[in-house]
Amino acid sequence: MKSSAKVRRNARKMLRLCLVNGTLDENRVRLVVQHLLQSKRRGYLVLLSHFRRLLSLDRAAHTAEVESAEPLAADLRAQVQAQLSSAYGSRINTTFAQNPALIAGMRVRVGSDVYDGSIRAGLAALERSF
Repeated sequence: MKSSAKVRRNARKMLRLCLVNGTLDENRVRLVVQHLLQSKRRGYLVLLSHFRRLLSLDRAAHTAEVESAEPLAADLRAQVQAQLSSAYGSRINTTFAQNPALIAGMRVRVGSDVYDGSIRAGLAALERSF
């Protein structure tokens, strides 16, 4: 148990080494991973696994996926992006996708947060209430 706590702590330290002004720097990530691979210290594969998990969590927390039934107008895209930036910070990367299965409305996913204002979600909620 102590070794896994130590590994997780070291993975968090590695992640902090890769941050520049609060933003993940890909070059630093590459250098840290290369250094660890070259050193081949005991347990380095487990450490890399924890580090990779932290990297994917960081990427997910700074990526917003916006789905809508129809393509959004440019002004609405800008408004959604501005609201996401104010809620999650300016480092948020926003992607827009079309999903006709939503019928109408919009679904936004940022990390583990999901905001579903689609007609499909409303109909599913109505169905569960019966």
